[in-house]
Parts: sequence; C-alpha cells; structure tokens
Amino acid sequence: MGTAYAVWTGIGTIGTVVYGIIFFKEPADILRMVCILLIICGIIGLRILAK
Repeated sequence: MGTAYAVWTGIGTIGTVVYGIIFFKEPADILRMVCILLIICGIIGLRILAK
C-alpha cells in the first residue's frame, strides 16, 4: 500500500507543477525540470521494484 500511495502522490505532484507552469505561467527553469525528472525516476523505480 505504501508504494501505491507514493506513486499516486508523485503523479499528483507532477500534475500540480505542470498545471502551474501551463496555466499560471510559473517559471519552467532547468532546476525545476530536473526535480520533476527525479520524481518520475522515483515513480518508475518504485513500480519496477514493487512485487
């Protein structure tokens, strides 16, 4: 259950950030994109390692 919660929380976080970039014109600087990429890598890693 912990893996599923972490995955869905990460997806929600990414969605919120992308929504802010698109609709509220928040900056999409390189550091922010790297952090989003790290979250995506973490989600993929959790899904691969989950049994």
